[in-house]
Amino acid sequence: MPRALFVWLHRWAGLAMAGFLIVVGLTGSLLAFWLEINQWLTPELYPGPRAGIELDAAALARRAETLVPGAQPRTVYLGYPGSAQIGMEARDGAPLLDFEYIHLDPIDGRELGRVTWHGLPRRKNDIMPFVYGLHMYLAMSGIGEWILGAVALIWTIDCFVGFYLTLPAPSERSRKGFFARWTPSWQVKLRSSFYRANFDLHRASGLWLWAMLLVYAWSSVFFTLPNFYTRATQLVLDYEPPVWAQAGTPQTDARPPMEWEAAQATGERLMADMAREHDFAIERPLALYNLREKGLYEYRVRSSRDIGDKAGSTSILFDSRSGELKTLSLPTGHRSGTTLTTWLVELHTANLFGLPYRIFVCALGLVVAMLSVTGVYIWWKKRSARLAHVRRTEPRPAPAERTPA
Repeated sequence: MPRALFVWLHRWAGLAMAGFLIVVGLTGSLLAFWLEINQWLTPELYPGPRAGIELDAAALARRAETLVPGAQPRTVYLGYPGSAQIGMEARDGAPLLDFEYIHLDPIDGRELGRVTWHGLPRRKNDIMPFVYGLHMYLAMSGIGEWILGAVALIWTIDCFVGFYLTLPAPSERSRKGFFARWTPSWQVKLRSSFYRANFDLHRASGLWLWAMLLVYAWSSVFFTLPNFYTRATQLVLDYEPPVWAQAGTPQTDARPPMEWEAAQATGERLMADMAREHDFAIERPLALYNLREKGLYEYRVRSSRDIGDKAGSTSILFDSRSGELKTLSLPTGHRSGTTLTTWLVELHTANLFGLPYRIFVCALGLVVAMLSVTGVYIWWKKRSARLAHVRRTEPRPAPAERTPA
């Protein structure tokens, strides 16, 4: 395939992605310090841990019910130190809520604040959730995921196209070896012209960080196009998609779903059974979700199979009526595709290797934005030079002859 075609693909892919990658790069830099920024911006919502015996998920769900009449809990998340996040929704026939989550003190159950994760921020509590929404779906549920999904796919392909374009052209005639001719692609000549410095910065940064850029591009496909990611992964690895990416199944059981207390007890029992059967240790509970539309409960813990610095993704799904176990999801050591996906997700979310890696991810987000800006600048300068050349070389019309008086 002619090299010129790859240049054309890289140019137009970069231009199509530039604005979106600037947004996700800058917001990703902030999200690398999600908890720290939240604790600084809204310390009342994220006060940090304190001594005491924490309430279980069922007790916190009941507490949220009493605080918000006419609403019912749908999720209980215990992964934030000193703050339990309860997802709420209006009951049938009740007016819509003006918030989505209520934060409670996990020890005494008192309310810490309320948060909206969709729409424009209306208060300090909503700022970081809005940044998250921009990063994950451009703050436009539905269409935003599709747009960023297309960007993620193009980005993944363009990683390979861009890498190819850094290689020495096959037609080059030189006595130098391959690596000697490739070396300039890794270097930035800051003392050269502004255009040349931008070009070198664009090419060299993409090379030095190529592996991580590919990790972020492909893991973005997982977040935005889970069905495509699932099919691609299942071609080569044993993989089952996470519950949020699975379609619901029709419910034929006429019995009412179990209450929060029964679901809590069932989740604890089933998880303990799975821990014995699959030889892992349960470290602490993390979440209990009532997936009403699927007729399931999800119970999540942090276990010895989790690799992230914070939280965890060891979970089970069980029928909300019969209590029958449906699925066990272990982050590592169970299915090869799930293990790979866990590493991709934890790398993407800066949940590995402590503070140094989070600083690196924050910087990487800025680099992604920089690559987009320098790419657009390179295109603009080349286009301007090309147009100037056309203007200089196109023939000028001959002056009109004067007619004798």
